[in-house]
Amino acid sequence: MLRVEVKAGLLRWARERSGNTIDTLIDRFPKLGAWESGDDKPTLKQLEAYAKATHTPIGFLFLATPPVERIPIPDFRTMAGTRFERPSPDLLETVYLCQHRQDWYRDFARSNAEEPLAFVGSARRSNDVVDVAASIRSTLGLDLDEHRRLRTWEEALRHLAERADAIGVLVMVSGIVGSNTHRPLDPEEFRGFALSDPLAPLVFVNGADTKAAQMFTLAHELAHLWLGETAVSDADASRVPDHDVERWCNQIAAELLVPLEIVRSELNRRARLLDEAQRLARYFKVSTLVVLRRIHDTGAIGQKAFWAAYRAERARLVALPKSKSSGGDFFATLGVRVGKSLAHALVVSALESRTTFTEAFRLLGIKKLSTFDALAKRLGVDPS
Repeated sequence: MLRVEVKAGLLRWARERSGNTIDTLIDRFPKLGAWESGDDKPTLKQLEAYAKATHTPIGFLFLATPPVERIPIPDFRTMAGTRFERPSPDLLETVYLCQHRQDWYRDFARSNAEEPLAFVGSARRSNDVVDVAASIRSTLGLDLDEHRRLRTWEEALRHLAERADAIGVLVMVSGIVGSNTHRPLDPEEFRGFALSDPLAPLVFVNGADTKAAQMFTLAHELAHLWLGETAVSDADASRVPDHDVERWCNQIAAELLVPLEIVRSELNRRARLLDEAQRLARYFKVSTLVVLRRIHDTGAIGQKAFWAAYRAERARLVALPKSKSSGGDFFATLGVRVGKSLAHALVVSALESRTTFTEAFRLLGIKKLSTFDALAKRLGVDPS
């Protein structure tokens, strides 16, 4: 049987890049240890299967040395720089897919003579945080009283995403790579990213994170668009990021969702701190960690008390059982993953023969014409 000449180091690199150990792959590839030591070689069919299992472009496995992969957009993460030596295939493929979606929508917008969106790049880091947050809130048409009355964090997140979609932001919230439910994204690697563009601004939120954390991430990435900055982020209101842009975006997101003046007026200083954090988290529909940071920002608690409360609350959250998603409505989920505006534009463009069905299916993450037709009807477009 014909064996393929491939560098043993590349096989090891592909495995490590995908986050696998030999033990996790040995059942599928019994000779993996011999391949990596150079004592044996895989067949082409085995190499193709191995590339698929490790989410590696097969062309990489024929190189002389492993390629140096970098995220194709600025990386402003703070934790990731210490925990992750290189970006995972999941993060890279997610960014590439969103870039392709953005490229397509930009061309679509130009063909329809759409005007650039004035809010993209309209803010400067020298601007007052309260003023910028108010501007974003006004542009979104976000009524905090209405937002507060929503029953759940999920409803609040959907409401904020819909307001952003309505002003022209392509909002995508997903916890998996593309449409592959077997490839969950890791919120410890990244929480979201923004691709700034005057015609097709895009925000991606890691849907594997908690709903409360997703809310802050979405607000943080919107701040990136107002600044006109493309970046992948690890939005965390509890920390002060090293990067100036991330600090600014955190400040804007916190003021957008949890205005300091309202915190001051609502805060019950006599209540137990963690109880009050949970009450205000329900009030604002954000995480308790965000609320603790905002209580600290009011001056009601000092640095020592804040960090003690933060560590205790984080430990409580980590200990909570993880809720399992039931999957829900397929088309509703698809609309969230892809974004309603992009999904509608792709369906219309394909039906008008301006975009091939192959391209539309690829960007939507679907495979069947029947699924496309059902999606079209769901979006109010007649596919006949």
